[in-house]
Amino acid sequence: MEQLSLGRADVTRTALLAVLGGHGPMSRAELARQLDVSPATVGQVTRALIQHGLLEERDFGPSTGGRPGRLLALSGSAGRAIGVKVSLDVLTAVEMRLDGEVLRSAVDPFDATSPEALARLAIYLSGFMEEGGQVGQEGAPLLGVGVCVPGVVGRPDAGIADVASFGWSGAPVGRYLRGALGVPVLVENGVKALAFSELLYGQGRQRSNFAVLTVGRGVGFAVVSNREVQRGVTGAAGEIAHVIVARNGPLCGCGGRGCLESFAGNEGLLRAARSAGVLSEGEGTDRLAELATAGDPAALEVYHRAATVLGEFIAGPVTAFDPELVVIAGEGSSAWRHWSQSFRRSLRRHLPVGWHDVPVVVSSWLDSSWAQGAAAMVLATPLSGRRGVAGRQRSQVLARLHKIREITS
Repeated sequence: MEQLSLGRADVTRTALLAVLGGHGPMSRAELARQLDVSPATVGQVTRALIQHGLLEERDFGPSTGGRPGRLLALSGSAGRAIGVKVSLDVLTAVEMRLDGEVLRSAVDPFDATSPEALARLAIYLSGFMEEGGQVGQEGAPLLGVGVCVPGVVGRPDAGIADVASFGWSGAPVGRYLRGALGVPVLVENGVKALAFSELLYGQGRQRSNFAVLTVGRGVGFAVVSNREVQRGVTGAAGEIAHVIVARNGPLCGCGGRGCLESFAGNEGLLRAARSAGVLSEGEGTDRLAELATAGDPAALEVYHRAATVLGEFIAGPVTAFDPELVVIAGEGSSAWRHWSQSFRRSLRRHLPVGWHDVPVVVSSWLDSSWAQGAAAMVLATPLSGRRGVAGRQRSQVLARLHKIREITS
């Protein structure tokens, strides 16, 4: 069988699969129009994808005057992945198909600071994997496991993680889990994992360049350029939470003062709200959002100040990367309506004179979205070129894509 590599068509292949995942079955002619490429290019790409079981042909679509074309769709049995978000005190896991459908999910308590954290994570994932099997009920092979953490990961295929809030320094997450689970494992920062999910299934599926900005417990940023998630030299690209924006600002959880997160993260919001008498001890961001929704001027002022600082700061990265849009995500995005106006005003005010308007959109957010991002990172592997984040794990993911299907066919 021909190897799954199309050289210069790699970007088109990823975009084609993303369009089908987001919009459902389409004819080859419609795909060519959507992607603004030639029918010959679409034909070349789809032939390889059908051969490798990633696409399937469906019944003929409606005729527009000529010969009706057969519809193409992502194959439901092409592959699936498990994704897990590791938080300080909870694990969130999902099983997801290549077409983005979540088959099942689970949320369970966890202690990431425990000396046995990696061992317990392996036991948890082993049990979650056993429930789905190596081949799912629909014949979809398990391609691998994606793990996302709130820290810096040098290379996803190696999976060495530094997570200050967990006390992890050089934690060999990838190597340990691969040895324990016997499947490919990719490890990534949570915001970058979310960017994969937006790229394949979300707001960025028809975009080549966009940014993801997360608000919630922390503040995160990721950039997709030419449909590739940018990681930087050490994997720390987008780590904006602890950039100092005010030298004499509030104390941050990292020990510094005036970090962006100390203004725009949950703790920063709560500190400001309590200082203003909006919240009492024990009340959290849910209560703050309730008060703002009810029109409480002091609560709205808390969001206004945080959004103003955030918009001013993000003007720099937006100018540097020039994205088509900014996608807002994270647990705090449910309250974005209280941020939106002040953020947009501050962003516009700090962009260069005459700079074009940058659309800001809110992603559909679920508690499992982080874990879906981790799974999407694995599922992106057959859709991306050799420069993708899977690195040395790529060949193993592709081997499972083909060999497990052959064994069970």
